[in-house]
Amino acid sequence: MERWIIHIDMDAFFAAVEQRDNEELRGRPVIVGGMGNRGVVATASYEARRFGVHSAMSMVEARRRCREGVFLPCDHEKYSRVSADLNRIFSEFSPLVEPLSLDEAFLDVSGMDQLYDSPKAIAQCIKERIKSELGLTASAGVAPNKFLAKLASDLQKPDGLVMVALGEEKAMLHDLSITRMWGVGEATAQILKNLGIYTIGQLGKTDVVQLAKHCGQMAYTIHNLANGQDDRPVIPELEPKTIGNELTFPVDLRQIGQIETELLALAEKVGWRLRQHGYKGRTITVKLRFASFKTITRSKTLSEPTHFDEMLYETAIHICRQIPLQEGVRLLGITVSNLQAGDSQISLFDEQDNKRTAVYEALDKLKNKFGEGIVTKGRLISVPKK
Repeated sequence: MERWIIHIDMDAFFAAVEQRDNEELRGRPVIVGGMGNRGVVATASYEARRFGVHSAMSMVEARRRCREGVFLPCDHEKYSRVSADLNRIFSEFSPLVEPLSLDEAFLDVSGMDQLYDSPKAIAQCIKERIKSELGLTASAGVAPNKFLAKLASDLQKPDGLVMVALGEEKAMLHDLSITRMWGVGEATAQILKNLGIYTIGQLGKTDVVQLAKHCGQMAYTIHNLANGQDDRPVIPELEPKTIGNELTFPVDLRQIGQIETELLALAEKVGWRLRQHGYKGRTITVKLRFASFKTITRSKTLSEPTHFDEMLYETAIHICRQIPLQEGVRLLGITVSNLQAGDSQISLFDEQDNKRTAVYEALDKLKNKFGEGIVTKGRLISVPKK
Protein backbone atom coordinates (compact mmCIF):
# COMPACT_ATOMS: atom_id res chain seq x y z
CA MET A 1 0.00 0.00 0.00
CA GLU A 2 1.31 3.44 -0.92
CA ARG A 3 2.01 5.72 2.04
CA TRP A 4 0.60 9.26 1.92
CA ILE A 5 1.09 11.96 4.54
CA ILE A 6 -0.60 15.36 4.62
CA HIS A 7 0.87 18.26 6.57
CA ILE A 8 -1.58 21.06 7.33
CA ASP A 9 -0.12 24.41 8.43
CA MET A 10 -2.43 27.32 9.23
CA ASP A 11 -1.53 30.65 7.62
CA ALA A 12 -0.41 33.30 10.17
CA PHE A 13 -2.68 31.54 12.64
CA PHE A 14 -2.90 33.89 15.65
CA ALA A 15 -3.10 37.02 13.49
CA ALA A 16 -5.59 35.39 11.11
CA VAL A 17 -7.91 34.48 14.00
CA GLU A 18 -7.80 38.09 15.23
CA GLN A 19 -8.55 39.41 11.73
CA ARG A 20 -11.40 36.95 11.33
CA ASP A 21 -12.97 38.09 14.59
CA ASN A 22 -12.54 41.81 13.98
CA GLU A 23 -13.45 43.27 10.58
CA GLU A 24 -11.45 46.43 11.28
CA LEU A 25 -8.23 44.38 11.34
CA ARG A 26 -8.69 42.81 7.91
CA GLY A 27 -6.14 43.98 5.38
CA ARG A 28 -4.09 45.67 8.10
CA PRO A 29 -0.67 44.61 9.45
CA VAL A 30 -1.48 42.66 12.63
CA ILE A 31 1.30 41.55 14.98
CA VAL A 32 0.54 39.22 17.89
CA GLY A 33 2.95 38.56 20.75
CA GLY A 34 4.38 39.84 24.00
CA MET A 35 3.39 43.47 24.53
CA GLY A 36 6.29 44.58 26.71
CA ASN A 37 9.58 45.96 25.44
CA ARG A 38 11.08 42.53 25.94
CA GLY A 39 8.26 40.69 24.21
CA VAL A 40 8.71 38.79 20.96
CA VAL A 41 6.48 38.35 17.92
CA ALA A 42 4.43 35.14 18.01
CA THR A 43 2.71 35.65 14.64
CA ALA A 44 2.68 38.40 12.03
CA SER A 45 -0.05 38.72 9.41
CA TYR A 46 1.05 38.65 5.77
CA GLU A 47 0.41 42.40 5.59
CA ALA A 48 2.94 42.85 8.43
CA ARG A 49 5.44 40.50 6.81
CA ARG A 50 5.78 42.91 3.90
CA PHE A 51 7.50 45.24 6.37
CA GLY A 52 9.99 42.51 7.30
CA VAL A 53 8.26 41.50 10.54
CA HIS A 54 8.45 37.80 11.39
CA SER A 55 7.92 35.45 14.31
CA ALA A 56 10.59 35.40 17.06
CA MET A 57 11.56 39.01 16.23
CA SER A 58 11.66 41.35 19.21
CA MET A 59 8.59 43.56 19.58
CA VAL A 60 10.86 46.61 19.73
CA GLU A 61 12.22 45.80 16.26
CA ALA A 62 8.74 44.95 14.95
CA ARG A 63 7.43 48.35 16.08
CA ARG A 64 10.39 50.06 14.45
CA ARG A 65 9.80 48.30 11.14
CA CYS A 66 6.01 48.57 11.11
CA ARG A 67 4.90 51.78 12.80
CA GLU A 68 1.33 51.49 11.46
CA GLY A 69 0.96 47.93 12.71
CA VAL A 70 -1.76 46.75 15.09
CA PHE A 71 -0.08 45.07 18.06
CA LEU A 72 -2.11 42.57 20.08
CA PRO A 73 -1.38 40.26 23.03
CA CYS A 74 -1.72 36.49 22.59
CA ASP A 75 -5.15 35.10 23.49
CA HIS A 76 -4.15 31.47 24.02
CA GLU A 77 -7.57 30.50 25.29
CA LYS A 78 -9.18 31.62 22.01
CA TYR A 79 -6.48 30.04 19.84
CA SER A 80 -6.81 26.74 21.75
CA ARG A 81 -10.55 26.67 21.07
CA VAL A 82 -9.94 27.18 17.34
CA SER A 83 -7.24 24.50 17.43
CA ALA A 84 -9.73 22.06 18.97
CA ASP A 85 -12.09 22.78 16.06
CA LEU A 86 -9.24 22.10 13.63
CA ASN A 87 -8.48 18.75 15.25
CA ARG A 88 -12.16 17.83 15.04
CA ILE A 89 -12.03 18.41 11.28
CA PHE A 90 -8.78 16.45 10.94
CA SER A 91 -10.22 13.48 12.84
CA GLU A 92 -12.98 13.15 10.24
CA PHE A 93 -10.39 12.45 7.55
CA SER A 94 -8.01 10.09 9.36
CA PRO A 95 -7.68 8.31 12.71
CA LEU A 96 -3.93 9.01 12.56
CA VAL A 97 -3.48 12.69 13.36
CA GLU A 98 -0.31 14.01 14.99
CA PRO A 99 -0.65 17.62 16.20
CA LEU A 100 2.67 19.48 16.20
CA SER A 101 1.30 22.69 17.73
CA LEU A 102 -1.94 24.64 17.88
CA ASP A 103 -1.78 25.40 14.16
CA GLU A 104 -0.24 22.41 12.39
CA ALA A 105 -0.58 18.65 12.19
CA PHE A 106 0.32 15.55 10.21
CA LEU A 107 -2.36 13.20 8.90
CA ASP A 108 -1.68 9.71 7.57
CA VAL A 109 -4.24 9.13 4.80
CA SER A 110 -2.72 5.95 3.37
CA GLY A 111 -5.30 3.54 1.95
CA MET A 112 -8.07 6.12 1.64
CA ASP A 113 -8.01 6.15 -2.17
CA GLN A 114 -11.31 4.25 -2.19
CA LEU A 115 -13.03 7.27 -0.65
CA TYR A 116 -11.33 10.09 -2.55
CA ASP A 117 -9.89 10.57 -6.03
CA SER A 118 -6.37 11.16 -4.70
CA PRO A 119 -4.43 12.21 -1.57
CA LYS A 120 -4.35 15.72 -3.03
CA ALA A 121 -8.15 15.72 -3.19
CA ILE A 122 -8.25 14.88 0.54
CA ALA A 123 -5.99 17.83 1.33
CA GLN A 124 -8.14 20.11 -0.81
CA CYS A 125 -11.26 18.93 1.00
CA ILE A 126 -9.65 19.60 4.39
CA LYS A 127 -8.69 23.11 3.28
CA GLU A 128 -12.23 23.80 2.10
CA ARG A 129 -13.70 22.59 5.39
CA ILE A 130 -11.34 24.85 7.35
CA LYS A 131 -12.29 27.82 5.16
CA SER A 132 -16.05 27.24 5.28
CA GLU A 133 -16.37 26.24 8.94
CA LEU A 134 -13.64 28.33 10.61
CA GLY A 135 -13.17 31.23 8.18
CA LEU A 136 -9.42 30.63 8.00
CA THR A 137 -6.95 29.52 5.33
CA ALA A 138 -4.42 26.72 5.59
CA SER A 139 -1.55 25.52 3.45
CA ALA A 140 -1.11 21.81 2.78
CA GLY A 141 1.70 19.54 1.68
CA VAL A 142 1.03 16.01 0.41
CA ALA A 143 3.90 13.54 0.10
CA PRO A 144 5.03 9.95 0.73
CA ASN A 145 6.59 10.96 4.10
CA LYS A 146 6.52 13.56 6.88
CA PHE A 147 9.68 15.42 5.89
CA LEU A 148 8.53 16.03 2.33
CA ALA A 149 4.96 16.86 3.36
CA LYS A 150 6.13 19.53 5.81
CA LEU A 151 8.49 21.03 3.26
CA ALA A 152 5.76 21.03 0.61
CA SER A 153 3.26 22.85 2.82
CA ASP A 154 5.65 25.81 3.03
CA LEU A 155 6.34 26.21 -0.68
CA GLN A 156 3.23 28.13 -1.77
CA LYS A 157 2.03 29.95 1.35
CA PRO A 158 -0.51 31.34 1.99
CA ASP A 159 -3.44 29.09 1.02
CA GLY A 160 -1.11 26.73 -0.84
CA LEU A 161 -1.42 23.08 -1.82
CA VAL A 162 1.63 21.18 -3.09
CA MET A 163 1.81 17.46 -3.79
CA VAL A 164 5.06 15.52 -4.17
CA ALA A 165 4.30 12.54 -6.36
CA LEU A 166 6.11 9.22 -6.05
CA GLY A 167 9.37 9.40 -7.97
CA GLU A 168 9.54 13.21 -7.79
CA GLU A 169 11.13 13.43 -4.35
CA LYS A 170 14.68 14.25 -5.41
CA ALA A 171 13.55 16.67 -8.11
CA MET A 172 11.48 18.59 -5.58
CA LEU A 173 14.42 18.82 -3.15
CA HIS A 174 17.16 19.49 -5.66
CA ASP A 175 17.37 23.31 -5.59
CA LEU A 176 16.02 24.00 -2.10
CA SER A 177 18.38 25.63 0.40
CA ILE A 178 19.83 23.44 3.14
CA THR A 179 18.36 25.90 5.65
CA ARG A 180 14.90 24.49 4.84
CA MET A 181 15.89 21.09 6.20
CA TRP A 182 14.66 19.67 9.48
CA GLY A 183 17.62 19.33 11.87
CA VAL A 184 19.81 21.88 10.12
CA GLY A 185 20.24 24.96 12.30
CA GLU A 186 22.60 27.89 11.86
CA ALA A 187 25.70 26.05 13.11
CA THR A 188 25.16 22.95 10.94
CA ALA A 189 24.25 25.10 7.93
CA GLN A 190 27.55 26.96 8.29
CA ILE A 191 29.49 23.67 8.46
CA LEU A 192 27.76 22.49 5.29
CA LYS A 193 28.39 25.79 3.49
CA ASN A 194 32.07 25.55 4.45
CA LEU A 195 32.03 22.21 2.63
CA GLY A 196 30.51 23.85 -0.44
CA ILE A 197 27.03 22.41 0.22
CA TYR A 198 24.29 24.98 -0.27
CA THR A 199 21.31 22.99 -1.56
CA ILE A 200 19.51 19.86 -0.42
CA GLY A 201 20.36 18.28 -3.77
CA GLN A 202 24.08 18.81 -3.14
CA LEU A 203 23.73 17.37 0.34
CA GLY A 204 22.05 14.24 -1.00
CA LYS A 205 24.93 13.62 -3.39
CA THR A 206 27.65 14.08 -0.75
CA ASP A 207 29.43 10.97 0.52
CA VAL A 208 27.81 10.30 3.90
CA VAL A 209 30.99 8.90 5.48
CA GLN A 210 32.87 12.10 4.66
CA LEU A 211 29.90 14.12 5.86
CA ALA A 212 29.95 12.31 9.22
CA LYS A 213 33.52 13.49 9.83
CA HIS A 214 32.18 17.03 10.04
CA CYS A 215 28.61 16.57 11.32
CA GLY A 216 28.82 13.42 13.46
CA GLN A 217 25.99 10.88 13.59
CA MET A 218 23.47 13.49 12.48
CA ALA A 219 25.04 13.26 9.02
CA TYR A 220 23.26 9.96 8.36
CA THR A 221 19.86 11.42 9.27
CA ILE A 222 20.13 14.57 7.16
CA HIS A 223 21.66 12.59 4.27
CA ASN A 224 18.63 10.29 4.21
CA LEU A 225 16.26 13.25 4.35
CA ALA A 226 18.14 14.98 1.54
CA ASN A 227 17.43 11.89 -0.57
CA GLY A 228 13.74 12.03 0.30
CA GLN A 229 13.89 9.12 2.77
CA ASP A 230 11.91 9.40 6.03
CA ASP A 231 10.28 6.42 7.74
CA ARG A 232 8.90 8.23 10.79
CA PRO A 233 5.30 7.23 11.47
CA VAL A 234 2.45 9.61 12.23
CA ILE A 235 1.92 9.20 15.99
CA PRO A 236 -1.44 10.42 17.31
CA GLU A 237 -1.51 12.55 20.49
CA LEU A 238 2.09 12.42 21.66
CA GLU A 239 2.45 12.23 25.44
CA PRO A 240 4.11 15.36 26.85
CA LYS A 241 7.67 14.99 28.14
CA THR A 242 7.56 18.16 30.21
CA ILE A 243 5.03 20.61 31.60
CA GLY A 244 6.20 24.06 32.60
CA ASN A 245 5.89 27.81 32.39
CA GLU A 246 8.23 30.79 32.27
CA LEU A 247 7.91 34.56 32.55
CA THR A 248 9.99 37.43 31.15
CA PHE A 249 9.75 40.53 33.33
CA PRO A 250 9.49 44.12 32.07
CA VAL A 251 11.92 45.17 34.83
CA ASP A 252 14.74 42.96 36.15
CA LEU A 253 14.08 41.36 39.55
CA ARG A 254 16.80 42.24 42.06
CA GLN A 255 15.29 41.31 45.43
CA ILE A 256 15.14 37.70 46.61
CA GLY A 257 11.63 38.34 47.89
CA GLN A 258 10.48 39.34 44.39
CA ILE A 259 12.04 36.22 42.90
CA GLU A 260 10.44 33.94 45.47
CA THR A 261 7.02 35.51 44.90
CA GLU A 262 7.32 34.96 41.15
CA LEU A 263 8.43 31.37 41.73
CA LEU A 264 5.28 30.87 43.80
CA ALA A 265 3.15 32.19 40.95
CA LEU A 266 4.91 29.87 38.50
CA ALA A 267 4.56 26.86 40.81
CA GLU A 268 0.83 27.53 41.13
CA LYS A 269 0.43 27.71 37.35
CA VAL A 270 2.54 24.59 36.66
CA GLY A 271 0.80 22.58 39.41
CA TRP A 272 -2.58 23.51 37.94
CA ARG A 273 -1.47 22.41 34.46
CA LEU A 274 -0.12 19.11 35.79
CA ARG A 275 -3.40 18.32 37.51
CA GLN A 276 -5.45 19.43 34.51
CA HIS A 277 -3.55 17.02 32.25
CA GLY A 278 -3.52 14.21 34.81
CA TYR A 279 0.23 14.10 35.45
CA LYS A 280 2.69 14.11 38.31
CA GLY A 281 6.43 14.64 37.92
CA ARG A 282 9.63 13.84 39.79
CA THR A 283 12.16 16.24 38.27
CA ILE A 284 11.75 19.99 38.84
CA THR A 285 13.91 22.36 36.79
CA VAL A 286 14.36 26.07 37.47
CA LYS A 287 15.53 28.37 34.68
CA LEU A 288 17.00 31.83 35.33
CA ARG A 289 18.05 34.32 32.70
CA PHE A 290 20.01 37.31 34.00
CA ALA A 291 20.17 40.88 32.72
CA SER A 292 23.31 39.96 30.78
CA PHE A 293 21.30 37.16 29.06
CA LYS A 294 23.39 34.54 30.83
CA THR A 295 21.01 31.60 31.35
CA ILE A 296 21.26 28.95 34.08
CA THR A 297 19.12 25.82 34.53
CA ARG A 298 19.27 23.62 37.61
CA SER A 299 17.23 20.51 38.43
CA LYS A 300 16.32 18.38 41.42
CA THR A 301 14.69 14.93 41.28
CA LEU A 302 12.30 13.97 44.06
CA SER A 303 11.89 10.49 45.52
CA GLU A 304 8.15 10.59 44.72
CA PRO A 305 6.29 12.36 41.90
CA THR A 306 4.09 15.35 42.76
CA HIS A 307 1.59 17.78 41.30
CA PHE A 308 1.16 19.87 44.46
CA ASP A 309 1.95 23.59 44.13
CA GLU A 310 3.78 23.82 47.46
CA MET A 311 6.09 20.89 46.64
CA LEU A 312 7.01 22.51 43.34
CA TYR A 313 7.55 25.85 45.07
CA GLU A 314 9.65 24.48 47.92
CA THR A 315 11.85 22.55 45.48
CA ALA A 316 12.22 25.59 43.22
CA ILE A 317 13.20 27.76 46.20
CA HIS A 318 15.78 25.17 47.29
CA ILE A 319 17.26 25.14 43.77
CA CYS A 320 17.23 28.91 43.42
CA ARG A 321 19.04 29.47 46.71
CA GLN A 322 21.99 27.46 45.39
CA ILE A 323 22.46 29.89 42.48
CA PRO A 324 24.50 33.10 43.10
CA LEU A 325 22.33 36.13 42.27
CA GLN A 326 24.92 38.70 41.24
CA GLU A 327 22.74 40.62 38.78
CA GLY A 328 19.10 41.26 37.98
CA VAL A 329 16.88 38.41 36.79
CA ARG A 330 14.94 39.04 33.55
CA LEU A 331 13.33 35.58 33.17
CA LEU A 332 12.22 32.80 35.51
CA GLY A 333 10.83 29.40 34.62
CA ILE A 334 9.75 26.16 36.29
CA THR A 335 9.49 22.92 34.31
CA VAL A 336 8.46 19.48 35.56
CA SER A 337 9.71 16.35 33.77
CA ASN A 338 9.97 12.63 34.50
CA LEU A 339 6.19 12.60 34.17
CA GLN A 340 3.79 9.81 34.97
CA ALA A 341 0.02 9.57 34.94
CA GLY A 342 -1.23 11.19 38.15
CA ASP A 343 -3.42 9.24 40.57
CA SER A 344 -5.55 11.56 42.70
CA GLN A 345 -7.33 8.76 44.54
CA ILE A 346 -7.40 8.90 48.34
CA SER A 347 -4.59 6.95 49.98
CA LEU A 348 -5.25 4.53 52.84
CA PHE A 349 -1.98 5.42 54.54
CA ASP A 350 -0.95 9.04 53.92
CA GLU A 351 -3.31 11.35 55.80
CA GLN A 352 -1.39 14.52 54.88
CA ASP A 353 -1.55 13.74 51.16
CA ASN A 354 -5.26 12.91 51.52
CA LYS A 355 -5.93 16.37 52.96
CA ARG A 356 -3.89 18.09 50.27
CA THR A 357 -5.59 16.09 47.52
CA ALA A 358 -9.03 17.00 48.85
CA VAL A 359 -8.09 20.70 49.04
CA TYR A 360 -6.71 20.75 45.49
CA GLU A 361 -9.75 18.92 44.13
CA ALA A 362 -11.98 21.61 45.64
CA LEU A 363 -9.78 24.44 44.34
CA ASP A 364 -9.54 22.90 40.86
CA LYS A 365 -13.32 22.58 40.66
CA LEU A 366 -13.58 26.32 41.29
CA LYS A 367 -10.91 27.07 38.68
CA ASN A 368 -12.62 24.82 36.13
CA LYS A 369 -15.92 26.60 36.70
CA PHE A 370 -14.82 30.23 37.06
CA GLY A 371 -11.35 30.39 35.50
CA GLU A 372 -7.80 29.86 36.71
CA GLY A 373 -7.57 33.25 38.42
CA ILE A 374 -10.57 32.76 40.71
CA VAL A 375 -8.39 31.31 43.52
CA THR A 376 -4.78 32.16 44.26
CA LYS A 377 -2.28 32.40 47.10
CA GLY A 378 -2.61 35.46 49.34
CA ARG A 379 1.00 36.42 48.65
CA LEU A 380 0.18 36.68 44.92
CA ILE A 381 -2.81 39.02 45.14
CA SER A 382 -0.66 42.08 44.48
CA VAL A 383 1.31 40.44 41.65
CA PRO A 384 0.08 41.81 38.29
CA LYS A 385 -0.83 39.33 35.57
CA LYS A 386 1.89 38.74 32.99
